Amino acid sequence: KMAADTSVDILQKVLENEILQSTKVVEEHLDAEIQKLDQMDEDELERLKQRRLEALKKSQQQKQEWLSKGHGEYREIPSERDFFQEVKESKNVVCHFYRDTTFRCQIMDKHLTVLAKKHIETKFLKLNAEKSPFLCERLRIKVIPTLALIKDGKTQDYVVGFTDLGNTDDFTTETLEWRLGCADVINYSGNLMEPPFQSQKKYGTSFMKLDKKTIRGKIYDSDSDDD
Repeated sequence: KMAADTSVDILQKVLENEILQSTKVVEEHLDAEIQKLDQMDEDELERLKQRRLEALKKSQQQKQEWLSKGHGEYREIPSERDFFQEVKESKNVVCHFYRDTTFRCQIMDKHLTVLAKKHIETKFLKLNAEKSPFLCERLRIKVIPTLALIKDGKTQDYVVGFTDLGNTDDFTTETLEWRLGCADVINYSGNLMEPPFQSQKKYGTSFMKLDKKTIRGKIYDSDSDDD
């Protein structure tokens, strides 16, 4: 009966696993798992159970640690000084440099709020660019909004304006999630080779064009594309 119960659990796991989409693969995988179980003795089953419990416990501890460091919510930090502290204590950080008067920053806020809840492995922050001149100069931030994508305390990549997101104000949260996945700053489960632009034909290859907004070190809105 124990083996039968375990087989049901395996079936459920296999069915939940989106990677195994074809019935044939599912059946082969299931047969192999059941065969593996049939060949196990009780000690091995107990060890397997213990390993799973330990992995679960470890993952819960990791989750609690992230939450205690302010992951899981999209937060504004008050100053440049806070930026260094926040970045130091988390492996993956996405920081949105924004300005109150820039409409596109509000669009970015909406998507980042959703992603912060979904990807608690990453810290999502926002910082007012006008109150952080030193950082903007140091990170060469010229266009608002800009996302600084930081791993292990080092800025690895930037999302500048909406150029990489289909060059449209209507980009989806999935598109931004894909772009952050490309930078390996979140755990992305989709296919990086397939950007989820909602209407590629409409934009064609224009989303690859560069924003030419940097003039003599001043910060410009990417909104001005629309004018």
